[in-house]
Amino acid sequence: MTQYRPRFFVLATMIVAAAASRLIPHPWDFTPIGALALFGGACFTETYAAFLVPISAMFLSDLAIGVASGNMSFGLHPLIPVDYGAFALIVCLGLVLRRRRRPGPIAAATLGSSLVFFAASNFGVWALGSTYSKTLAGLMSCYAAALPFLRNAVFGDAVYATALFGGLALLERGFPVLRERRRAMSR
Repeated sequence: MTQYRPRFFVLATMIVAAAASRLIPHPWDFTPIGALALFGGACFTETYAAFLVPISAMFLSDLAIGVASGNMSFGLHPLIPVDYGAFALIVCLGLVLRRRRRPGPIAAATLGSSLVFFAASNFGVWALGSTYSKTLAGLMSCYAAALPFLRNAVFGDAVYATALFGGLALLERGFPVLRERRRAMSR
């Protein structure tokens, strides 16, 4: 692993802690899902780690939710491929954000991550479920029914992104050993 080890450990710990926060009581859809995928993509220097750490943390928290609820189908459900596909897209958004980790781009990417997850997960509910007719009107009904949950998702992603990106910035300021090592650019 060529990743700088203290930084890797801190990033992984922050992501696991954010994922574990899904296990404590919280308002519906006020979760770190988009924020931790975005953070992983933006902050790990190794692309494999940018995907592996957040997706692993998410999977472990899904398993824990299933165990805690006494119903594994609650943690592991038919929409997992859709949700994890959206999660991977958000990691890609974070990869684009890597060299633009400033408040404006982070805020825009955070909102984008909430919208990506909303669009993908509700499309999955429509496509794989039986609640809505398989027509454009059914799809629009599905999105309309999900709109009340979007506000909490956006707010949750904003709070968690602020905590993750802001927390890392404070840690880097206080502990220079955690700063990302820039690779020398070849000419």
